Amino acid sequence: MFERHAGNDRAVLVQLAFGKAPIADDLEELQSLAATAGAATAEVVTGRRDRPDAALFAGRGKVQEISDACVATQSELVIFNHPLSGVQERNLERELSCRVIDRRTLILDIFAQRARSAEGKLAVELAQLEHLATRLVRGWSHLERQRGGIGLRGPGEKQLEIDRRLISGKIRALRERLDRVERQRHTQRRRRERSQTRAIAIVGYTNAGKSTLFNRLTAAGTYAADQLFATLDTTVRKLYVADAQPLVVSDTVGFVRALPHELVEAFKATLLEAVEADLLLHVVDGASDQREAQIEAVNAVLAEIGAADIPQLIVVNKCDLLGLGTDAGRVEHDESGQAQRVFVSARTGAGIAELRNALQHRFPAAPRGYDQPLDTDAANDPALAENIAHSSG
Repeated sequence: MFERHAGNDRAVLVQLAFGKAPIADDLEELQSLAATAGAATAEVVTGRRDRPDAALFAGRGKVQEISDACVATQSELVIFNHPLSGVQERNLERELSCRVIDRRTLILDIFAQRARSAEGKLAVELAQLEHLATRLVRGWSHLERQRGGIGLRGPGEKQLEIDRRLISGKIRALRERLDRVERQRHTQRRRRERSQTRAIAIVGYTNAGKSTLFNRLTAAGTYAADQLFATLDTTVRKLYVADAQPLVVSDTVGFVRALPHELVEAFKATLLEAVEADLLLHVVDGASDQREAQIEAVNAVLAEIGAADIPQLIVVNKCDLLGLGTDAGRVEHDESGQAQRVFVSARTGAGIAELRNALQHRFPAAPRGYDQPLDTDAANDPALAENIAHSSG
């Protein structure tokens, strides 16, 4: 929808800490996000403040430091690892004489680049428009309010008001199209319920290895890469587990800390696979020092979409890294004997057999003769239905 510069952008990254020391992993994640979007990090500016400045977010001195860094590195882009208001973004661009974007805009841009399916593109466009609606500025002040005269007669609206109305109309149209997608997914869900098929959704922090695990379980061959947001479009495949009920598993979009609310809302139709699943395989990057914080970030998004109460099975992935290889295959159980954590390496396949055993234990196949769907004749003949029930018992 929106044009982006071709090729890489040289960027100055900015991260400020408010009342605490900067977290190195947050800065590393910002650098990864920038690289994923196609930006080359020219310099990093950090600092501490008590609270954000209302006009510039950063103080005057820090803004001057950012400006000097842009000049020294010939950068034309500044990326803040924080949410900026429309006013702050505009003021910073005036002070720095270059493009300024915040974390939300950066993630939206990545999603715009990665969306492949028609549904994914619709969701990204909706999120972009909702974000843009909060950043409209009066760029047509020379017209002021339209007034009478030949060629100038109009509805009496300012150009800003017209833009808002046009964007609102487009947002409504996109929501209606995504609502249709959501209804289709509900229909698919009802079909699975009638066929007594259990649904499993793979969720987790971005780049935790969800797609690699999905491919390992289903041999689907979907795209998997060591990069953020490699998967945006939900893929559903059958999962064959011996002596288990019929299963389908879906690979969903990865979550991230401070995921823009616009994206969560726009991707609700896609995330419906997680909302209506019987079990969530919560994939955790076992090689990350921030794995507990990442788990909290994922659970926060799950709560926002209404999936907080769905049972989870934690899958600690990447056990082949950082000396965790000996943990692969280890299973932690709760008081009732149900598997709560399984340690695996989706890349090497270590621990996958234990994960399949955990799924078989959670969804055991019904004994032969039980839970079979009643055929049409039995449904229409109460006596025949009673005989079937007795013979099954």
